[in-house]
Amino acid sequence: MTVLLAAACSKPSTDPPAATAAASAPAATASTNSAGSVVGRGPAPSSSGAVVVVLEPRGAREFPAQGEKPVMDQVNLTFTPELMFVRTAQSVEFRNSDDTLHNVNVKHEETREQAFNVAIPTGGVYEHTFPRDGFYRVGCDIHPAMAASIFAASTPFAALAEADGSFRFADVPPGSWKVVVYVAGRRLQRDIDVRGGVTEVSVE
Repeated sequence: MTVLLAAACSKPSTDPPAATAAASAPAATASTNSAGSVVGRGPAPSSSGAVVVVLEPRGAREFPAQGEKPVMDQVNLTFTPELMFVRTAQSVEFRNSDDTLHNVNVKHEETREQAFNVAIPTGGVYEHTFPRDGFYRVGCDIHPAMAASIFAASTPFAALAEADGSFRFADVPPGSWKVVVYVAGRRLQRDIDVRGGVTEVSVE
């Protein structure tokens, strides 16, 4: 699987979240009395791209709905943010704040399946719900230099690793989980059990 993590245009004004907390949902899937923290380290980001860390449940688990709707905008011929985390099966908004017409062409990175391809006029908004987990490639056919990525996950615990490869997720419900790290086209995994307190893990 080839992972697209960097936009080919100028640096966006909004950086994606680092893995110091759950990226898409602030809290809380369990009370603080029973929840724990997951602290770990994986490969450090390199010139080939950032490192995405995902905490997935081993087995069926329901999560509360996202607190805020993720938004990807188009400003100064740039998608922002260049990497956006979204929740699978929950609404995402795409905007055009430029003074020119854009289209947004989105495909699933692994399957190459077309998610959507729509034109968005100045001031326009388009909403979409991603049905499948994974990376999505984002482009504008009108302005080929524009590029970005989306990572969709069923879990709210997805974020970027820090510059040294470290990550931390708070308010993790007790149970069996797997830590999945996407780095330089590779998928690394380590199973863990969260029983409250701090659970430490190394993923290499």
